[in-house]
Amino acid sequence: MLDLQRRGRVALAAIDHGKVNAFDLELSAAITRLVADFERSSDVALVITGQGMIFSAGVDLVRVVDRGEPYVREFLPALGAALEAVFACPKPIVAAVNGHAIAGGCILACAADYRVMARGPGRIGIPELRVGVPFPIVPLEIMRFAAPARVQALVYSGAVFEADEAVKQGMVDAAVEPDALLEVAIAAAEGLAALPPSVFELTKRQVRGPAMERIRDGEEVDREVVAAWSAPETLATIRDYIARTFKKSSTF
Repeated sequence: MLDLQRRGRVALAAIDHGKVNAFDLELSAAITRLVADFERSSDVALVITGQGMIFSAGVDLVRVVDRGEPYVREFLPALGAALEAVFACPKPIVAAVNGHAIAGGCILACAADYRVMARGPGRIGIPELRVGVPFPIVPLEIMRFAAPARVQALVYSGAVFEADEAVKQGMVDAAVEPDALLEVAIAAAEGLAALPPSVFELTKRQVRGPAMERIRDGEEVDREVVAAWSAPETLATIRDYIARTFKKSSTF
């Protein structure tokens, strides 16, 4: 599920989960564990990437509609915990976006301290509203932090972008050729790790503090979000989206 290697003192975690690295309970839990283990380790930085042409195509929507409300009520908090773990980690995390990073995949990348994306067919974006589902508080606050000037347009439009345009949109920090992706990501991780660790941690808490406060205050909103995702009409809308767009292999 997560192929972990090391390049010196930098940990490199490659997501390898199904055909499109879709978020489900198991992947969410694995990412939460990954970050917890990283925080306890002697590794100075973490790079997260995907396999092949996919970083992550988002939530496994088929599983959502097949399992319904009980699954949604368990899954959404687990997804939020995984994304928050990445966003709040006191040590540097870099996203090496090797291909498609859609919805949850985009948000995972945006939770990192630095984001580099490979040029090519891969696209990045947050089409949740096109699917017909609202944003939980953690993903929305991560996007508000990562692209503050564009968040409303990105959320409302659901547009997806290739790497160079994603830089202009503020969704990634750099676009590179595919064969340079990991080298650039690891160099960025090493650069962040060269900063005094205690100073980096404090500064990161200061920079991300307002977003974390809104996350902490968002419990009531998240109850509404879970109820909305669980509603029969929402599940029907997701099912229709699957049928229209990706058929049985759908994720977002």
